[in-house]
Amino acid sequence: MINLAQRDIAHSLGKFITTAFGVGMLIGVVLIMIGVYRGMAHDAMIVPNDIAPDVWVVQKDTLGPFAENSRLHEDLKYSLKALAGVKEVHPLTFQSIQIIGKEKPIRLYALGYDVLSGFTPFHLSKGRKIRIPTQEIIVDSKSGFELGDQISLGRDEYTVVGLTHKAVSSGGDPMLYMGLREAQELQFLFSNDQIRNDRNRGVQSTSPQTVNTFALKLHTGVEIQQVIQEIKRWKHQQAFTQEEQAEILTKNLIERSAKQIGMFTVILLIVSSVIISLIIYTMTINKIKEIAILKLIGASNFTITKMIGQQSVLLGLIAFIAGNIFAHASADIFPKTIILVAQDAMKLFVVVMIVSILASISGIRTALRVDPSSAIGG
Repeated sequence: MINLAQRDIAHSLGKFITTAFGVGMLIGVVLIMIGVYRGMAHDAMIVPNDIAPDVWVVQKDTLGPFAENSRLHEDLKYSLKALAGVKEVHPLTFQSIQIIGKEKPIRLYALGYDVLSGFTPFHLSKGRKIRIPTQEIIVDSKSGFELGDQISLGRDEYTVVGLTHKAVSSGGDPMLYMGLREAQELQFLFSNDQIRNDRNRGVQSTSPQTVNTFALKLHTGVEIQQVIQEIKRWKHQQAFTQEEQAEILTKNLIERSAKQIGMFTVILLIVSSVIISLIIYTMTINKIKEIAILKLIGASNFTITKMIGQQSVLLGLIAFIAGNIFAHASADIFPKTIILVAQDAMKLFVVVMIVSILASISGIRTALRVDPSSAIGG
């Protein structure tokens, strides 16, 4: 018995492969979209996981430094340190800055911390830690800077003494780490004109000693929720566990993007289904006479249905393989992190096979309506 899929491959190999690769690119885009979501979730937790506190203390009635603006007086660290069970208190500042890179302006996410405390909210890939708060910084390699480069921030020049690898903010901006005092000055820096205007008004321009959050590490065995309740009750500030902060990041910063990515993914799968359906239908129309001959010599409807279904599934299989190759080959080109997971690919494979089978229905219906006598009419 003639196999329709094998016949198409034998007589129209180039057309069949080209068509499959075209559909494969759509499937590859679907896989990349899923990878974008996973990359967003991964990037959002890089900084929190590097800091890894037991408790985040933020401004009252806010959701934390990563979800919305939070400002706290720096001297709050002394009363927090006095709480029972608290081992370490690390004041931190966060701010987005834009500087002139080697070739073009680049946006960075600056983290300010007390460099003399021994606390390191990063993982170095090259270089060393900061030793001189007013002259040294650490940046991520994604920024394009190298060890020894000079970077101008505000009114000062800093030397890159260390590099991290793939340390980015939730928005995908490369990280920059600097001393707390310098970060505070940079965040609340007044221009010279502003300072002169304030002096004329009799106002002293100063940089407020504020931070965006405190990262608390507790002694072993201390009940975290008890410490949080103490902070809320006596310090009148908001506090979250690391798990709660992760949930806030996922829901508040990623949920809407996830829904949008999901909608695009569904649309692309629908488009892929329509394209496969049209291709199978066209291939079936081009073989009406052959199908009529098969019916004339006694081929059952099941046999014809099976042949067209095999053609559609084979097209989907080749498209899926091509899509995987395309997705993995292009993932590193994107400016943001793309994470491709084998489990996602397997789930997508099942979907593609279902889509391919459903897409063959129009071709099957056309084939089953063919009159065997049309094979004799010419």
